[in-house]
Amino acid sequence: QVQLVESGGGLVQPGGSLRLSCVASGSFFSINVMGWYRQAPGTQRELVADITSGGTTDYADSVKGRFTISRDYAKNTVYLQMNSLKPEDTAVYYCRVQGRRMGRPYDEWGQGTQVTVTS
Repeated sequence: QVQLVESGGGLVQPGGSLRLSCVASGSFFSINVMGWYRQAPGTQRELVADITSGGTTDYADSVKGRFTISRDYAKNTVYLQMNSLKPEDTAVYYCRVQGRRMGRPYDEWGQGTQVTVTS
């Protein structure tokens, strides 16, 4: 089993910044894609950004130019640097990791971390 632990959420004013982290741990696993999703009340969970093992990134249009996803391959960690935050960025942010473990694919989600942008 692969476990994910997220950190870094919180309360911030509009225009502020936060950095989210997600660490994957376990045994006998490899990681392909690491990403961040978010879900606001009454809405569907949506992709914010993801990054492949080759370093290819993908961003939601709403966060392009403001958020940056990065990955520390040695630490099995993915980061989301969020700048110029807006109230509409308020949501629970979830880490998602996909890969293979003992010959089988896996798809794991973190427990979520709250990000609230308000004045």
